[in-house]
Amino acid sequence: MTFEMSDADYVREQYASEDKLDTRASVWRPTSDGLDPTTEALRAIDRALVGDADVLEIGCGTGAMAERIHALPGVTLVATDFSERFVELTAARGVDARQADICYLPFDDASFDVAYAGWMLYHVRDIERALNEVRRVLRPGGTFVAVTNGNGHLADLLREAGGKPLVTRFSSETGESVLRRRFDDVRRHDLETRAVFGDHASAQAYLDTLGGDLTLPAFEGQREYAGHVTIFEAR
Repeated sequence: MTFEMSDADYVREQYASEDKLDTRASVWRPTSDGLDPTTEALRAIDRALVGDADVLEIGCGTGAMAERIHALPGVTLVATDFSERFVELTAARGVDARQADICYLPFDDASFDVAYAGWMLYHVRDIERALNEVRRVLRPGGTFVAVTNGNGHLADLLREAGGKPLVTRFSSETGESVLRRRFDDVRRHDLETRAVFGDHASAQAYLDTLGGDLTLPAFEGQREYAGHVTIFEAR
């Protein structure tokens, strides 16, 4: 593949609009026992709430998760994203949304009880600085919920298209050890998800959103590929 998940130009191009993200999100299905990663992440956030709470979402995307967090009782939410378009879309949902870089969070020390970053830390070039910032803005005893993919996530699809599995700086394999450098208590919940493609065209469309030179050999009918997601809760 000819792209790097943490390359600044790649990230900027990927999230200039919602089209590519929407295409990728549309194919994912819950685990075989019905667990949805975003719902499980929301439950992790809810578990961390004690009375009224200030919550920070980092990398809010189109605002779908922000809207759900905002609806939790007693929550005051600030959602951030590097993309101006995603801040606009999130604000349109009635959420306090601001443009921000995780490596330079524009908040005072100890401003939040909970921070959430869903499927975005693998895009961060300087993960150590980013986590220092998350730790800084969290109050003592605060919780950081982070969601990421494993190295085997869609690996079969990528191989069939002439690529390689995506190995990132923050993954199911590395996330726990990385987080333990900043947090004393790190827990994980691993989920085996599924990507379902109705036909070859939809699978190729997914690959096209990633960039690179990936071409999937033709096939008939529907195909399903395994994904792997981990939800980390760090305190």
